[in-house]
Amino acid sequence: MENYSIVIFILAVMIGLSAISDRIRIPSPILLIVAGMAVGFIPEIPEISLNPEVVFLIFLPPLLYDAAFNISFDHFKTNINTIGTLAVWLVFISATGIAVVAHYMIPGMTWSLSFVLGAILSATDAVAAMSITKGLGLSHKTTTILEGESLINDASALVTYRFAVAAVTGTAFVFWKAAFDFGVLMLGGALVGLVMGRILSFIISKIQDNTLATISFMLLTPFVTYLIAEESHVSGVIAVVILGLSIAKFSNKIFPKTLKTQSKNIWDIIIYLLNGLIFILIGLQFPFVIKSIAEDQVLPNIGYAFIITVIALVLRMLRVFGQQMSLQKGFETGRGRITENALLDFKNSLIISWSGMRGIVSLAIAIGLPGKLGDGSPFPERHTIIFISVVVVLFTLIGQGLTLPWLVKRLNISKP
Repeated sequence: MENYSIVIFILAVMIGLSAISDRIRIPSPILLIVAGMAVGFIPEIPEISLNPEVVFLIFLPPLLYDAAFNISFDHFKTNINTIGTLAVWLVFISATGIAVVAHYMIPGMTWSLSFVLGAILSATDAVAAMSITKGLGLSHKTTTILEGESLINDASALVTYRFAVAAVTGTAFVFWKAAFDFGVLMLGGALVGLVMGRILSFIISKIQDNTLATISFMLLTPFVTYLIAEESHVSGVIAVVILGLSIAKFSNKIFPKTLKTQSKNIWDIIIYLLNGLIFILIGLQFPFVIKSIAEDQVLPNIGYAFIITVIALVLRMLRVFGQQMSLQKGFETGRGRITENALLDFKNSLIISWSGMRGIVSLAIAIGLPGKLGDGSPFPERHTIIFISVVVVLFTLIGQGLTLPWLVKRLNISKP
């Protein structure tokens, strides 16, 4: 089967399964992942390798831009305390917790390799959570927190990953330098996003009468912004997020209703296709990754992945419910300017905790591990790290993904 035939075949499978998922009452991400795994075992299907840089460039800019453009800025601002806690501190806590467990549980895992695995699995994928909970009636607070977390946590995870890989290659880790570099990446990305937002706003204000040209610029700019930020060695993720927030604010003032409608229709199609491809690609990787592991190590590594999945879920629950208590205390004492709208209740805290699924970012980071170190020697335990990462992604998406709708219904959350 030729490469172009495979692409058409995968797209046809994705669209067909997405169309019937509602009728058979199985969330489309779960159905697509299982289908991807099944397609991957077909003998005629060649291995589909993912280039992490290409994956990040194709998937991250449009998905992040769309989420940032459509998120409620007022809700985002109200819940910024919780979003920051999950998107930054929880990423570092998860990376550390997974690293400790991996170091003492998995043979051959040094501290530096354990932190690489922890960094890969530290960021959650709200695309999966939002796809699975769509139509279940989650509150604006819950959806804003999940989307806001996903807008920022990818940047935190990528920074953590870079430092972990550097430690494996022999670069000394200096905390103050790491913190400084993290600040530069974040602030630099925000600056690039602001500048590109101003430039795009100026262009749109001059050509808004030309609908096709305006929409085309809006489609192209997230990719350009991401590339400029990455080439400038700052966070492309943060740059695209700030761009989306800026254009959303600008569009409310100047965009006519017809332009908003046409733009939304085009973006809906793009996001629909990208979301579907994400999940089917995740499933496709498993049959090929499993071949890189010795047969006697498959079951032990699946066991390690299961334990890591449970640890990551427990850490997330502890941090979310800890945040709930912290917000309540801050509101009662008047510290931190916590408003009543920012408080979390038990139901929302549980849903947010259970929505911590891993996805395409973790998969791309894992597959993007360098094959060799600087001295030419093989990257130690590379296949083991990739295999465990892929299995954890599958465990979280299928396990938590299948039970999340049930959990929402059991909590009797009424539609807003």
